Amino acid sequence: MTSTPASLPPGMASQPPWLVADIGGTHARFGLIEGPELVITQAQRLRTEAYPRLINAARAYLAGLPATLKRPVHACLAVAAPLGGDEVRFINHPWQFSRHALQRELGLERLILLNDFEALALALPRLPAAGLRTHASHPGWTPTAGAPRGTLAVVGPGTGLGVAGLVQTAAGWQAIPGEGGHVTLAACDDFEVAVLAAARRELAHVSAERLLSGVGLPLLHRSVAAVTGRSIDVAMRTEAIVQRGTAQERDGNDADCARTLAVFCAMLGTVAGNVALTLGARGGLYIGGGIVPRMADLFFASSFRERFEAKGRYRDYMRAIPTALIIDPQAALTGAAVALAQALGGVVQR
Repeated sequence: MTSTPASLPPGMASQPPWLVADIGGTHARFGLIEGPELVITQAQRLRTEAYPRLINAARAYLAGLPATLKRPVHACLAVAAPLGGDEVRFINHPWQFSRHALQRELGLERLILLNDFEALALALPRLPAAGLRTHASHPGWTPTAGAPRGTLAVVGPGTGLGVAGLVQTAAGWQAIPGEGGHVTLAACDDFEVAVLAAARRELAHVSAERLLSGVGLPLLHRSVAAVTGRSIDVAMRTEAIVQRGTAQERDGNDADCARTLAVFCAMLGTVAGNVALTLGARGGLYIGGGIVPRMADLFFASSFRERFEAKGRYRDYMRAIPTALIIDPQAALTGAAVALAQALGGVVQR
């Protein structure tokens, strides 16, 4: 799937190819921008566990490109890590690197680093209708088809839990990066109070990411089982929880896994609603990451939207905010391309 193209700033057509990447805790996606529009080509997904360092994965990708392609000298990498100084350390993966050393080793004239959800936020205004699945509360809504403009937000359970915003300014769309996945998780009913109490027997601080992510689902599964009076001796992997929780009964549906996913969707609705309220994201709240698309039918039938709107006196405010699931796997690559275009040639408008 390819995101909707956008033209580069004038005079920049000679700059590509550019290297763009979306690097999470499980997968590293790479791609190129080869022409005068922000269209992702040569896309490839690598498993991070197969490479000892980021530089090894990047070199493997570049080595596999056609020999006729010019080597990129500009790159933007979206990484699942907080950014500050030269050293970058992933939260949910052992990789770490120096941005200056990485730029030197890849022979780049310019290297831009973004938080992965900062890149995903930048892609939101460019997502095509085919790259979204919209909640039934706003049928047919897309961010580019007469939708409200203003602030947008994205929350994404992947290996971790990413959060970011996007605001419309006189200078164009500007992303708001953050670490909202690490806010303290709150309960909305007595059952969730008990689930969080069970989780706190293992962790001093139960953040949203500790339960609502790939690394968190096994703990959520154990906690839900404990509250319902069942004991789980061996932690089940996230992939198995999703598979068993979404299977039909005749195909081996697991009641504990199904209950876990129901709680997951409800809690995610609460967190997403909090993000939308905090940012004033009246233009739309998007769900990204790799987990929810794998259980999309269950998600859309869940209490996610009910919990998203359950904000007391602000229920009507929340009811007006569209929610959509991002199903374009290249969305963050498009956001990285937008960021690189902005850095090299100024603001890129839709």
